[in-house]
Amino acid sequence: MSESRSSLAAAWERDAVKIGVLLGGIYLAYFLVGVLLDYGVRGQLNSIASLTFYVALFALLSLALNLHWGYTGLFNIGVVGFMAVGIYVMAVVSKAPTTETAAGSVGGLGLPLWVGVLAGMAAAGFLGLLIAIPALRLRADYLAIVTVATSEMVRFTFLSSTFERVEVGGLVVGFGGGSGLLLDFGSPVRQLFEALFLGGVYEGVVSLVGTVIDNNPEPVADGLLYGVILLGAVAGYYVLLNRLGNSPFGRVLKAIREDEDAANALGKDTNGFKTKAFVVGCALMGLGGILWYMTSGAITPNTYRPRLTFFIWIALIIGGAGSNTGSVMGGALFAALLFQGPRFLQSVVTNFVAVEAPSSFGQALAPIAGSADLAPLAFYMLDSVRQLQLIVMGVVLVFLMHRRPQGLLGHRKEAAASVPLRTRSNDGAYTDGGESDE
Repeated sequence: MSESRSSLAAAWERDAVKIGVLLGGIYLAYFLVGVLLDYGVRGQLNSIASLTFYVALFALLSLALNLHWGYTGLFNIGVVGFMAVGIYVMAVVSKAPTTETAAGSVGGLGLPLWVGVLAGMAAAGFLGLLIAIPALRLRADYLAIVTVATSEMVRFTFLSSTFERVEVGGLVVGFGGGSGLLLDFGSPVRQLFEALFLGGVYEGVVSLVGTVIDNNPEPVADGLLYGVILLGAVAGYYVLLNRLGNSPFGRVLKAIREDEDAANALGKDTNGFKTKAFVVGCALMGLGGILWYMTSGAITPNTYRPRLTFFIWIALIIGGAGSNTGSVMGGALFAALLFQGPRFLQSVVTNFVAVEAPSSFGQALAPIAGSADLAPLAFYMLDSVRQLQLIVMGVVLVFLMHRRPQGLLGHRKEAAASVPLRTRSNDGAYTDGGESDE
Protein backbone atom coordinates (compact mmCIF):
# COMPACT_ATOMS: atom_id res chain seq x y z
CA MET A 1 0.00 0.00 0.00
CA SER A 2 2.82 2.37 0.93
CA GLU A 3 4.61 1.51 -2.31
CA SER A 4 1.53 2.41 -4.37
CA ARG A 5 1.17 5.68 -2.48
CA SER A 6 4.82 6.51 -3.03
CA SER A 7 4.52 5.72 -6.74
CA LEU A 8 1.45 7.96 -7.00
CA ALA A 9 3.26 10.73 -5.16
CA ALA A 10 6.24 10.34 -7.49
CA ALA A 11 3.95 10.49 -10.52
CA TRP A 12 2.22 13.60 -9.17
CA GLU A 13 5.59 15.34 -8.93
CA ARG A 14 5.81 15.25 -12.71
CA ASP A 15 4.51 18.46 -14.24
CA ALA A 16 2.97 16.69 -17.23
CA VAL A 17 0.80 14.64 -14.86
CA LYS A 18 -0.45 17.77 -13.08
CA ILE A 19 -1.38 19.39 -16.38
CA GLY A 20 -3.01 16.20 -17.68
CA VAL A 21 -5.13 15.69 -14.56
CA LEU A 22 -6.31 19.30 -14.60
CA LEU A 23 -7.22 19.23 -18.29
CA GLY A 24 -8.94 15.86 -17.87
CA GLY A 25 -11.07 17.24 -15.05
CA ILE A 26 -11.99 20.35 -17.05
CA TYR A 27 -12.98 18.38 -20.14
CA LEU A 28 -15.00 15.91 -18.06
CA ALA A 29 -16.89 18.77 -16.38
CA TYR A 30 -17.70 20.40 -19.73
CA PHE A 31 -18.78 17.07 -21.20
CA LEU A 32 -21.19 16.52 -18.29
CA VAL A 33 -22.57 20.03 -18.77
CA GLY A 34 -23.13 19.18 -22.42
CA VAL A 35 -25.03 16.04 -21.39
CA LEU A 36 -27.20 18.08 -19.02
CA LEU A 37 -27.94 20.58 -21.81
CA ASP A 38 -28.59 17.79 -24.33
CA TYR A 39 -26.03 19.12 -26.80
CA GLY A 40 -25.86 16.08 -29.03
CA VAL A 41 -22.74 15.02 -30.92
CA ARG A 42 -22.25 18.25 -32.87
CA GLY A 43 -22.82 20.39 -29.79
CA GLN A 44 -20.40 18.35 -27.69
CA LEU A 45 -17.67 18.53 -30.35
CA ASN A 46 -18.16 22.27 -30.78
CA SER A 47 -18.05 22.74 -26.99
CA ILE A 48 -14.79 20.78 -26.76
CA ALA A 49 -13.30 22.75 -29.66
CA SER A 50 -14.28 26.10 -28.10
CA LEU A 51 -12.93 25.08 -24.69
CA THR A 52 -9.64 23.90 -26.23
CA PHE A 53 -9.34 27.17 -28.15
CA TYR A 54 -9.50 29.37 -25.05
CA VAL A 55 -7.57 27.03 -22.76
CA ALA A 56 -4.69 26.80 -25.23
CA LEU A 57 -4.57 30.50 -26.04
CA PHE A 58 -4.63 31.72 -22.46
CA ALA A 59 -2.00 29.12 -21.55
CA LEU A 60 0.12 30.17 -24.52
CA LEU A 61 -0.06 33.88 -23.75
CA SER A 62 0.54 33.27 -20.04
CA LEU A 63 3.73 31.43 -20.96
CA ALA A 64 4.86 34.37 -23.11
CA LEU A 65 4.12 36.81 -20.27
CA ASN A 66 5.93 34.50 -17.86
CA LEU A 67 9.14 35.05 -19.83
CA HIS A 68 8.80 38.78 -19.17
CA TRP A 69 7.51 38.87 -15.60
CA GLY A 70 8.16 35.42 -14.16
CA TYR A 71 11.69 35.03 -15.49
CA THR A 72 13.01 38.58 -15.91
CA GLY A 73 10.79 40.74 -13.73
CA LEU A 74 9.68 42.97 -16.63
CA PHE A 75 6.30 44.53 -15.85
CA ASN A 76 4.67 44.43 -19.30
CA ILE A 77 0.99 45.43 -19.33
CA GLY A 78 0.87 46.08 -23.06
CA VAL A 79 0.49 42.45 -24.18
CA VAL A 80 -2.54 43.16 -26.35
CA GLY A 81 -0.59 45.69 -28.44
CA PHE A 82 1.90 43.04 -29.55
CA MET A 83 -0.96 40.64 -30.30
CA ALA A 84 -2.55 43.31 -32.52
CA VAL A 85 0.69 43.97 -34.41
CA GLY A 86 1.09 40.25 -35.07
CA ILE A 87 -2.35 39.68 -36.56
CA TYR A 88 -2.50 42.94 -38.54
CA VAL A 89 0.91 42.45 -40.16
CA MET A 90 0.05 38.83 -40.93
CA ALA A 91 -3.19 40.00 -42.59
CA VAL A 92 -1.42 42.62 -44.73
CA VAL A 93 1.20 40.11 -45.86
CA SER A 94 -1.09 37.13 -46.57
CA LYS A 95 -4.43 38.59 -47.66
CA ALA A 96 -5.34 38.21 -51.33
CA PRO A 97 -4.15 41.24 -53.36
CA THR A 98 -6.60 43.71 -54.86
CA THR A 99 -6.34 46.74 -57.16
CA GLU A 100 -9.85 48.03 -56.47
CA THR A 101 -10.02 51.61 -55.24
CA ALA A 102 -13.60 51.50 -53.96
CA ALA A 103 -14.14 52.43 -50.33
CA GLY A 104 -13.65 49.50 -48.00
CA SER A 105 -11.66 47.36 -50.44
CA VAL A 106 -8.35 46.55 -48.77
CA GLY A 107 -6.17 43.68 -49.85
CA GLY A 108 -2.73 42.35 -49.02
CA LEU A 109 0.43 41.12 -50.66
CA GLY A 110 -0.92 37.62 -51.32
CA LEU A 111 2.04 35.72 -49.83
CA PRO A 112 1.57 32.24 -48.28
CA LEU A 113 -0.03 32.09 -44.85
CA TRP A 114 3.09 30.75 -43.13
CA VAL A 115 5.07 33.72 -44.47
CA GLY A 116 2.50 36.06 -42.95
CA VAL A 117 2.75 34.28 -39.60
CA LEU A 118 6.53 34.71 -39.55
CA ALA A 119 6.18 38.35 -40.64
CA GLY A 120 3.68 39.05 -37.84
CA MET A 121 6.00 37.53 -35.24
CA ALA A 122 8.95 39.50 -36.60
CA ALA A 123 6.95 42.76 -36.54
CA ALA A 124 5.86 42.18 -32.93
CA GLY A 125 9.44 41.39 -31.95
CA PHE A 126 10.73 44.48 -33.77
CA LEU A 127 8.21 46.67 -31.94
CA GLY A 128 9.44 45.11 -28.72
CA LEU A 129 13.00 46.01 -29.69
CA LEU A 130 12.04 49.63 -30.39
CA ILE A 131 10.44 49.85 -26.95
CA ALA A 132 13.20 47.96 -25.19
CA ILE A 133 16.09 50.20 -26.24
CA PRO A 134 14.87 53.26 -24.27
CA ALA A 135 12.27 51.75 -21.90
CA LEU A 136 14.18 48.88 -20.27
CA ARG A 137 16.38 51.42 -18.54
CA LEU A 138 13.22 52.13 -16.55
CA ARG A 139 11.92 49.82 -13.85
CA ALA A 140 8.69 48.66 -12.30
CA ASP A 141 5.82 51.15 -12.66
CA TYR A 142 7.61 53.25 -15.29
CA LEU A 143 8.04 50.31 -17.65
CA ALA A 144 4.39 49.40 -17.11
CA ILE A 145 3.31 52.90 -18.13
CA VAL A 146 5.42 52.73 -21.30
CA THR A 147 4.05 49.34 -22.36
CA VAL A 148 0.38 50.15 -21.78
CA ALA A 149 0.84 53.47 -23.59
CA THR A 150 2.44 51.62 -26.50
CA SER A 151 -0.49 49.22 -26.76
CA GLU A 152 -2.89 52.15 -26.97
CA MET A 153 -0.70 53.88 -29.56
CA VAL A 154 -0.85 50.70 -31.65
CA ARG A 155 -4.64 50.61 -31.39
CA PHE A 156 -5.04 54.24 -32.40
CA THR A 157 -2.59 53.75 -35.28
CA PHE A 158 -4.75 50.95 -36.66
CA LEU A 159 -7.83 53.15 -36.17
CA SER A 160 -6.25 56.04 -38.08
CA SER A 161 -7.62 56.87 -41.52
CA THR A 162 -4.04 57.60 -42.66
CA PHE A 163 -3.23 53.88 -42.77
CA GLU A 164 -6.71 52.71 -43.71
CA ARG A 165 -5.89 52.27 -47.42
CA VAL A 166 -2.51 52.77 -49.08
CA GLU A 167 -1.52 52.04 -52.68
CA VAL A 168 1.75 50.13 -52.92
CA GLY A 169 2.99 49.07 -56.37
CA GLY A 170 -0.52 49.21 -57.80
CA LEU A 171 -1.99 47.15 -54.92
CA VAL A 172 -4.40 48.56 -52.35
CA VAL A 173 -3.26 47.52 -48.86
CA GLY A 174 -3.82 48.90 -45.37
CA PHE A 175 -5.22 48.27 -41.91
CA GLY A 176 -8.86 49.05 -42.64
CA GLY A 177 -9.22 51.82 -40.05
CA GLY A 178 -12.24 51.81 -37.76
CA SER A 179 -14.21 49.68 -40.22
CA GLY A 180 -11.91 46.76 -39.52
CA LEU A 181 -10.21 44.31 -41.80
CA LEU A 182 -11.67 41.18 -43.39
CA LEU A 183 -9.55 38.04 -43.09
CA ASP A 184 -10.56 36.17 -46.23
CA PHE A 185 -8.12 33.28 -45.92
CA GLY A 186 -10.59 30.58 -46.92
CA SER A 187 -9.82 27.72 -44.54
CA PRO A 188 -6.76 28.69 -42.46
CA VAL A 189 -6.78 25.30 -40.73
CA ARG A 190 -6.55 23.46 -44.04
CA GLN A 191 -3.74 25.79 -45.15
CA LEU A 192 -1.81 25.22 -41.92
CA PHE A 193 -2.08 21.45 -42.23
CA GLU A 194 -1.03 21.60 -45.87
CA ALA A 195 1.92 23.83 -44.94
CA LEU A 196 2.95 21.09 -42.45
CA PHE A 197 2.54 18.46 -45.22
CA LEU A 198 -0.42 16.98 -43.34
CA GLY A 199 -3.14 17.61 -45.90
CA GLY A 200 -4.05 13.91 -45.90
CA VAL A 201 -4.56 14.01 -42.13
CA TYR A 202 -6.90 16.98 -42.50
CA GLU A 203 -9.03 15.19 -45.11
CA GLY A 204 -9.08 12.05 -42.97
CA VAL A 205 -10.37 13.90 -39.91
CA VAL A 206 -13.04 15.67 -41.97
CA SER A 207 -14.14 12.29 -43.33
CA LEU A 208 -14.17 10.78 -39.82
CA VAL A 209 -16.28 13.63 -38.41
CA GLY A 210 -18.57 13.26 -41.42
CA THR A 211 -19.39 9.70 -40.35
CA VAL A 212 -21.07 11.00 -37.16
CA ILE A 213 -22.27 14.39 -38.43
CA ASP A 214 -24.20 14.30 -41.68
CA ASN A 215 -24.65 18.02 -42.24
CA ASN A 216 -21.57 20.16 -43.02
CA PRO A 217 -18.89 18.40 -40.93
CA GLU A 218 -15.96 20.59 -42.10
CA PRO A 219 -16.49 23.50 -39.61
CA VAL A 220 -16.61 21.04 -36.72
CA ALA A 221 -13.46 19.29 -37.94
CA ASP A 222 -11.76 22.67 -38.40
CA GLY A 223 -12.49 23.59 -34.79
CA LEU A 224 -11.15 20.31 -33.44
CA LEU A 225 -8.03 20.35 -35.62
CA TYR A 226 -7.33 23.97 -34.80
CA GLY A 227 -7.47 23.03 -31.13
CA VAL A 228 -4.82 20.39 -31.82
CA ILE A 229 -2.63 23.04 -33.54
CA LEU A 230 -3.02 25.37 -30.56
CA LEU A 231 -2.16 22.63 -28.05
CA GLY A 232 0.90 21.87 -30.15
CA ALA A 233 1.88 25.55 -29.97
CA VAL A 234 1.47 25.48 -26.18
CA ALA A 235 3.71 22.40 -25.98
CA GLY A 236 6.29 24.15 -28.15
CA TYR A 237 6.19 27.29 -25.97
CA TYR A 238 6.50 25.14 -22.85
CA VAL A 239 9.54 23.22 -24.09
CA LEU A 240 11.20 26.39 -25.39
CA LEU A 241 10.77 28.28 -22.12
CA ASN A 242 11.81 25.29 -19.99
CA ARG A 243 15.03 24.94 -21.96
CA LEU A 244 15.55 28.68 -21.84
CA GLY A 245 15.01 28.77 -18.09
CA ASN A 246 17.56 26.02 -17.44
CA SER A 247 20.16 27.51 -19.78
CA PRO A 248 22.87 29.98 -18.69
CA PHE A 249 20.83 32.69 -20.42
CA GLY A 250 17.75 31.84 -18.36
CA ARG A 251 19.71 31.76 -15.11
CA VAL A 252 20.97 35.27 -15.80
CA LEU A 253 17.37 36.40 -16.41
CA LYS A 254 16.36 35.01 -13.01
CA ALA A 255 19.33 36.74 -11.41
CA ILE A 256 18.16 40.02 -12.96
CA ARG A 257 14.68 39.40 -11.59
CA GLU A 258 16.01 38.88 -8.07
CA ASP A 259 18.65 41.63 -7.99
CA GLU A 260 19.63 43.44 -11.16
CA ASP A 261 22.37 45.46 -9.46
CA ALA A 262 24.04 42.30 -8.18
CA ALA A 263 23.87 40.69 -11.64
CA ASN A 264 25.36 43.84 -13.15
CA ALA A 265 28.13 43.85 -10.55
CA LEU A 266 29.05 40.31 -11.60
CA GLY A 267 29.79 41.57 -15.10
CA LYS A 268 26.53 40.68 -16.83
CA ASP A 269 25.14 43.04 -19.48
CA THR A 270 21.73 43.23 -17.85
CA ASN A 271 20.29 45.64 -20.42
CA GLY A 272 21.31 43.29 -23.23
CA PHE A 273 19.77 40.26 -21.51
CA LYS A 274 16.55 42.13 -20.77
CA THR A 275 16.31 43.36 -24.34
CA LYS A 276 16.68 39.85 -25.77
CA ALA A 277 14.10 38.43 -23.36
CA PHE A 278 11.69 41.26 -24.10
CA VAL A 279 11.98 40.83 -27.89
CA VAL A 280 11.49 37.05 -27.74
CA GLY A 281 8.47 37.43 -25.45
CA CYS A 282 6.91 40.07 -27.72
CA ALA A 283 7.36 37.83 -30.77
CA LEU A 284 5.61 35.01 -28.92
CA MET A 285 2.78 37.38 -27.99
CA GLY A 286 2.50 38.35 -31.67
CA LEU A 287 2.10 34.67 -32.54
CA GLY A 288 -0.54 34.38 -29.82
CA GLY A 289 -2.48 37.23 -31.43
CA ILE A 290 -2.23 35.58 -34.84
CA LEU A 291 -3.47 32.23 -33.57
CA TRP A 292 -6.31 33.87 -31.63
CA TYR A 293 -7.79 35.92 -34.47
CA MET A 294 -6.72 34.33 -37.77
CA THR A 295 -9.88 32.21 -37.90
CA SER A 296 -12.25 34.97 -36.78
CA GLY A 297 -13.10 36.25 -40.27
CA ALA A 298 -12.54 39.92 -39.39
CA ILE A 299 -10.63 42.10 -36.95
CA THR A 300 -11.20 45.62 -35.64
CA PRO A 301 -8.75 47.79 -33.66
CA ASN A 302 -11.11 48.25 -30.71
CA THR A 303 -10.92 44.52 -30.02
CA TYR A 304 -7.44 45.13 -28.65
CA ARG A 305 -8.28 47.08 -25.54
CA PRO A 306 -6.22 46.80 -22.32
CA ARG A 307 -8.66 44.49 -20.54
CA LEU A 308 -7.41 41.53 -22.60
CA THR A 309 -3.94 42.15 -21.16
CA PHE A 310 -5.36 41.98 -17.65
CA PHE A 311 -7.11 38.68 -18.45
CA ILE A 312 -3.71 37.23 -19.30
CA TRP A 313 -2.22 38.66 -16.11
CA ILE A 314 -4.96 37.03 -14.03
CA ALA A 315 -4.27 33.70 -15.72
CA LEU A 316 -0.55 34.02 -14.93
CA ILE A 317 -1.21 34.99 -11.30
CA ILE A 318 -3.57 32.03 -10.83
CA GLY A 319 -0.86 29.59 -11.90
CA GLY A 320 2.06 31.41 -10.33
CA ALA A 321 4.61 33.68 -11.96
CA GLY A 322 7.95 32.02 -12.66
CA SER A 323 6.46 28.56 -13.23
CA ASN A 324 5.82 27.36 -16.78
CA THR A 325 3.62 24.55 -15.47
CA GLY A 326 1.71 27.07 -13.37
CA SER A 327 1.28 29.31 -16.42
CA VAL A 328 -0.35 26.49 -18.39
CA MET A 329 -2.56 25.45 -15.47
CA GLY A 330 -3.49 29.06 -14.69
CA GLY A 331 -4.43 29.69 -18.31
CA ALA A 332 -6.58 26.56 -18.36
CA LEU A 333 -8.36 27.41 -15.10
CA PHE A 334 -8.96 31.00 -16.12
CA ALA A 335 -10.39 29.99 -19.50
CA ALA A 336 -12.61 27.24 -18.08
CA LEU A 337 -13.88 28.90 -14.90
CA LEU A 338 -13.68 32.67 -15.25
CA PHE A 339 -13.83 33.26 -19.00
CA GLN A 340 -16.15 30.52 -20.30
CA GLY A 341 -17.56 29.24 -17.03
CA PRO A 342 -20.18 31.96 -16.33
CA ARG A 343 -21.81 31.39 -19.72
CA PHE A 344 -22.11 27.66 -19.07
CA LEU A 345 -23.46 28.28 -15.56
CA GLN A 346 -26.10 30.58 -17.00
CA SER A 347 -27.08 27.96 -19.59
CA VAL A 348 -27.34 25.18 -16.99
CA VAL A 349 -29.49 27.20 -14.59
CA THR A 350 -31.84 28.58 -17.25
CA ASN A 351 -32.23 25.07 -18.67
CA PHE A 352 -33.75 23.80 -15.42
CA VAL A 353 -35.25 26.92 -13.83
CA ALA A 354 -37.65 29.42 -15.38
CA VAL A 355 -35.78 32.69 -14.86
CA GLU A 356 -37.70 35.98 -14.90
CA ALA A 357 -35.03 38.58 -14.27
CA PRO A 358 -35.91 42.16 -13.19
CA SER A 359 -35.10 44.81 -15.76
CA SER A 360 -33.01 46.97 -13.40
CA PHE A 361 -30.83 46.66 -10.33
CA GLY A 362 -33.29 48.71 -8.27
CA GLN A 363 -36.13 46.31 -9.05
CA ALA A 364 -33.87 43.41 -8.03
CA LEU A 365 -33.09 45.01 -4.65
CA ALA A 366 -36.64 46.12 -3.75
CA PRO A 367 -37.97 42.66 -2.70
CA ILE A 368 -35.08 42.27 -0.26
CA ALA A 369 -36.17 45.30 1.74
CA GLY A 370 -39.83 44.28 1.70
CA SER A 371 -39.82 40.51 2.24
CA ALA A 372 -36.14 39.45 2.27
CA ASP A 373 -36.69 37.71 -1.07
CA LEU A 374 -33.28 37.11 -2.68
CA ALA A 375 -34.56 35.32 -5.80
CA PRO A 376 -35.03 38.46 -7.96
CA LEU A 377 -31.47 39.61 -7.18
CA ALA A 378 -30.10 36.16 -7.99
CA PHE A 379 -32.01 36.07 -11.28
CA TYR A 380 -30.84 39.57 -12.15
CA MET A 381 -27.21 38.62 -11.48
CA LEU A 382 -27.60 35.47 -13.56
CA ASP A 383 -29.11 37.43 -16.44
CA SER A 384 -26.25 39.98 -16.22
CA VAL A 385 -23.48 37.39 -15.85
CA ARG A 386 -21.43 38.83 -18.71
CA GLN A 387 -21.41 42.28 -17.12
CA LEU A 388 -20.63 40.85 -13.67
CA GLN A 389 -17.86 38.67 -15.05
CA LEU A 390 -15.28 41.45 -14.75
CA ILE A 391 -16.29 42.06 -11.13
CA VAL A 392 -15.84 38.37 -10.34
CA MET A 393 -12.41 38.42 -11.99
CA GLY A 394 -11.44 41.43 -9.88
CA VAL A 395 -12.58 39.74 -6.68
CA VAL A 396 -10.63 36.58 -7.58
CA LEU A 397 -7.53 38.65 -8.35
CA VAL A 398 -7.70 40.52 -5.02
CA PHE A 399 -8.24 37.23 -3.15
CA LEU A 400 -5.24 35.61 -4.85
CA MET A 401 -2.96 38.56 -4.18
CA HIS A 402 -3.88 38.47 -0.48
CA ARG A 403 -4.20 34.73 0.14
CA ARG A 404 -2.13 33.00 -2.53
CA PRO A 405 0.27 35.47 -4.19
CA GLN A 406 2.63 32.62 -5.11
CA GLY A 407 -0.03 31.01 -7.31
CA LEU A 408 -1.60 27.59 -7.62
CA LEU A 409 1.58 25.52 -7.29
CA GLY A 410 3.14 27.62 -4.55
CA HIS A 411 6.82 28.45 -4.30
CA ARG A 412 8.86 26.08 -6.44
CA LYS A 413 12.57 25.37 -6.19
CA GLU A 414 14.41 26.39 -9.35
CA ALA A 415 17.39 24.50 -10.67
CA ALA A 416 20.70 26.29 -10.24
CA ALA A 417 22.15 24.51 -13.26
CA SER A 418 21.05 22.35 -16.16
CA VAL A 419 23.13 19.40 -14.83
CA PRO A 420 23.12 17.83 -11.33
CA LEU A 421 25.63 19.53 -9.02
CA ARG A 422 25.84 16.73 -6.46
CA THR A 423 28.93 14.53 -6.41
CA ARG A 424 28.32 10.83 -6.87
CA SER A 425 29.10 8.70 -3.84
CA ASN A 426 32.17 6.54 -4.51
CA ASP A 427 34.05 4.34 -2.03
CA GLY A 428 37.44 5.21 -3.45
CA ALA A 429 37.02 8.96 -3.94
CA TYR A 430 36.41 12.01 -1.75
CA THR A 431 34.74 15.27 -2.58
CA ASP A 432 37.85 17.18 -1.44
CA GLY A 433 40.01 15.40 -3.99
CA GLY A 434 41.85 13.22 -1.42
CA GLU A 435 42.80 9.61 -1.88
CA SER A 436 41.73 6.55 0.04
CA ASP A 437 44.20 5.12 2.60
CA GLU A 438 43.19 1.60 1.67
